[in-house]
Amino acid sequence: MEALKYRNRLKRYLRFPLYMLIIFLIGCIILSFVNPKAACVTLIFVLVYGVACFAYYKANLKSFKNTIIEYAVHYGTVQKELLKNFRLPYVLLDSTGRIMWMNEEFCQLVDKNKTYNKSITSIFSEITREGIDHAKDDNFDIHIEYNERKYLACLQRLDMTEPLQGSNLVANMDEVTDGLVAIILFDETDIQATKAKINDQGMVMALLYVDNYDEVFDQVENAKRSMLLALLDRKINKYFGEADAIVSRLEKDKYLIMFQHKYLKNFEDDKFSIVEDITGIKMGNDKDITVSIGIGLGSDNYNQKAQYAHVAIDLALARGGCQVVVKNGQDVSYYGTHGKEVERSTRVKARVKAQALRELMETRERIIVMGHNLSDADCLGASVGVFCAGREIGKPVNIVIDTITSSMRPVVESFTEKGEYPDDMFITSEQALNLCNENTLIMVVDTNRPSYVECPGLLYKNKNIVVIDHHRQVEEIIENPILSYIEPYASSASEMIAEVLQYFAEKININPTEADCIYAGILIDTNNFMTKTGVRTFEAAAFLRRNGAEVTRVRKMLRENMETYKARAEIVRNAAVYRDAFAIAECEPDGNLESPTVVGAQAANELLNIVGIKASFVLTKYMDKIYISSRSIDEIDVQSIMARLGGGGHVNIAGAQIQNRTLDEVREDLEATIDKMLEEGEIRL
Repeated sequence: MEALKYRNRLKRYLRFPLYMLIIFLIGCIILSFVNPKAACVTLIFVLVYGVACFAYYKANLKSFKNTIIEYAVHYGTVQKELLKNFRLPYVLLDSTGRIMWMNEEFCQLVDKNKTYNKSITSIFSEITREGIDHAKDDNFDIHIEYNERKYLACLQRLDMTEPLQGSNLVANMDEVTDGLVAIILFDETDIQATKAKINDQGMVMALLYVDNYDEVFDQVENAKRSMLLALLDRKINKYFGEADAIVSRLEKDKYLIMFQHKYLKNFEDDKFSIVEDITGIKMGNDKDITVSIGIGLGSDNYNQKAQYAHVAIDLALARGGCQVVVKNGQDVSYYGTHGKEVERSTRVKARVKAQALRELMETRERIIVMGHNLSDADCLGASVGVFCAGREIGKPVNIVIDTITSSMRPVVESFTEKGEYPDDMFITSEQALNLCNENTLIMVVDTNRPSYVECPGLLYKNKNIVVIDHHRQVEEIIENPILSYIEPYASSASEMIAEVLQYFAEKININPTEADCIYAGILIDTNNFMTKTGVRTFEAAAFLRRNGAEVTRVRKMLRENMETYKARAEIVRNAAVYRDAFAIAECEPDGNLESPTVVGAQAANELLNIVGIKASFVLTKYMDKIYISSRSIDEIDVQSIMARLGGGGHVNIAGAQIQNRTLDEVREDLEATIDKMLEEGEIRL
């Protein structure tokens, strides 16, 4: 189009005298009507002018053409030489990616001659047909590597009909039907090396906290405390000293550590062995010393890195301590001592949280409490505990439950059949959304993941949210709660609520039915006090027992029917042993089984009673989802396994909910995850 435009303009310029001759002739004709004699004289001059222009045009046409051709050839030669001797590698491709032409620099780079006419992918595998098609619509950049050098390949679409005349490209132009794509290569090896060097020299900030400093040092003799502290300092300084780090103690149990980014990969490959090494320090202490580390990076701002480090250490402590959390911008990685959590004997935090919770509840008109969907005994027990707290200060409390499972029906009926409880004690999600307003307090118990709650809409309708949970936090969390009480070392949410109730009022009123419900939550989550029980678990149970909880009543309340018992036995009978240590079973319930997920969890507990089984997994298909119940005794961190499958939970009790997958596919994913974690050393048999 550009060539045609310039050709037409040149023709108009050369034919201008002829156009003027026509105008003069028309003028003579008009003049003849006014003055014939003057018209004849003018016509003579016009004819002389026409003959002179024609003679001049004829005499100089050949010379003019030669001048034009000489200029065009000279211009094209200059363009060709400039492109040919271009100091940057340059190549032209057709629409399929086949090489049409390349300059000298590109020939030398790829060690090919100019007749090479194969696809560019045969040289650079990173440049695909999709990338070439993308470049035809818009310019496109690709980072490639060749001969240990790094290049930025800039792909550009060309609109040209007669490029590079006189080159070998002309012979191939008849085959080009969809335009050309040009590629210019920019060597960025040195730039990338400089960037990597700058990144390696960037500062990484870490915070190291001793999780159980007071508990350990209080049991050590005074004469040995200084030796134990010196040994702890030596371990920390020696480990990070290999990375030329700066280690500074901020408080008796807190350290600030700074090192260059290039050493972080060594620590990650080492799985931060300092965490396990410190647990082996013994100097008259019976308890293991455990530490948590929070590392922040992913920003050019030092203040932002410090904030990331604080977020990371808070997350490590919220997950039970004795682990390392690396926060790189929005990405979070976890490292630890294979699931060991730290139990804290002090209940100061419970007292502080109880006082804060009371202040929040007193300033609201209504409290709506909900747990995870398909509420279990722990979820319901914690909710009933919140109901008791609300009644103590005269605030109405509503418990959100959409589906009452068969195992929970006797517990719920123990409240609904008594006239002393309000009719709206248990409500549905729809009713909760209608009751919720700005003066409502939303309490979430037994879960900290927004996708797991009974009514997710409440989280978006109201920002006055309190979270009380005993599961480890993962990336998916409830954003910005006004009060968060998450203790992964606790056995259950019911245990945490029982502790809060002890400090909520000087003498709180809990009747036997309510105490039974909370006690049942602890009983189920601890598998009859056999799993994840600590001193505070029994103290919470003793508090409930003093308030009227009766073990016999709870046991009768939690009894199951014959169909459920047979279904659980069938799951255990059909379980398979994987890798000589993992029991995996499937539960595809029929219509007679009302609460298959509960049965699956119970079967997972039963499988741990088999000799040699270190962890059990039961996959249950229910309501278009696959529910995984995982259990272990003390050797396998099932929470880390479930986290890789999108779930979470405790070290010894965890689970996941997976959509759009079949039982066989989920089983394959589970086995692949176990294999990978065994290979990486995250699981040890």
